[in-house]
Amino acid sequence: MTGQQKRYLRGLAHALKPVVNIGKSGLTDEAFKQIGARLLTNELIKVKMMENSPLSQKECADKLDGHKEVAVVQVIGKTLVLYRTHPEEPVITLPEE
Repeated sequence: MTGQQKRYLRGLAHALKPVVNIGKSGLTDEAFKQIGARLLTNELIKVKMMENSPLSQKECADKLDGHKEVAVVQVIGKTLVLYRTHPEEPVITLPEE
């Protein structure tokens, strides 16, 4: 993903609210399922890491990046912006390189 495409997605994500919270259990199978389901319906989501999460933001981003074609667009504080294009009907059209 190019810098221009990430910038475009960051602009779209600005108005979004976090839809998944990562708590004291960290990135469990259930968290991965929730993230996958949300990405299937929305393509672009925000994930909030709670204060009691055992993972750092970097560890969480590293585990999520590339997992089932998930791209970490941005990490700001305890919030991650994730993107995955819909396999059949993409809604977001990324700018060309």
